[in-house]
Amino acid sequence: ADRVHLLAVSKTFSAGDVLAVAACGQRDFGENYIQEGVDKITALAAHTPRLVWHCIGPIQSNKTKLVAEHFDWAHTVDRLKIAQRLSEQRPAHLPPLNICLQVNIDGGPTKAGVSPTDALALAQAVSALPRLVLRGLMTIPDPLENFDAQVAVHLQAKQLFDDLHAALALPQFDTLSMGMSADLEAAVQAGSTLVRVGTAVFGKR
Repeated sequence: ADRVHLLAVSKTFSAGDVLAVAACGQRDFGENYIQEGVDKITALAAHTPRLVWHCIGPIQSNKTKLVAEHFDWAHTVDRLKIAQRLSEQRPAHLPPLNICLQVNIDGGPTKAGVSPTDALALAQAVSALPRLVLRGLMTIPDPLENFDAQVAVHLQAKQLFDDLHAALALPQFDTLSMGMSADLEAAVQAGSTLVRVGTAVFGKR
C-alpha cells in the first residue's frame, strides 16, 4: 500500500467536492480540463495542507502556459514541442514541473501517446530540459473486460517503464501512472505506482 498512490480525479466536480475528499486525507487531485482545473486550483490555493494538482488531460499548445503556471504535474506529454513549451513557461519561482510521458502502450488508434519504440528518445530529450523533472510514464489502454487481459497490457507498460528506468539512470524516474476505476486492481498487480480514480471516489458524473 505504501508503494501505490491514489490520484483522485476531480473533473466536473466542484471545489467543494474536492474539499470533502481532502478532509479525508487525500492530497493529490487530477484534472482533465485545464481551465476547469485552474479555476479549482485558484479557489483552493489557500488550503492547508497544500493540495497537489495533476493535469491528466490533453495539452494543446495554446494551453501549455496555464499548465506550466498552475499545475504541479503533467501526465500527458507525448511530444517534445509540448515539453519545450512547458519548460519555457514554467515560472522561475515555482519548483520544476513533474512530467510523465503518455505512452500508447496497446497501439489504440484513437489514443494519444508516444509509441513504445519512440519513448526512449522522447524521454532523453525531455529529461534534458530545464524547469522540468521527468518522473515516469502514463498509460490509458483501451478498456478490457477480462482481468488477465488487463494485467497483460499493464505488464507491457511496466516492462517499458523498467527498461527506460535502466537506460536513463534518473533517480527521480519513479512513477508509473496506470489504472483507473475499472482496472486499478490489474494495474496495481502489474506494478502501477499511481492509480487515477474518479468515479470510485467521487461517484457518478
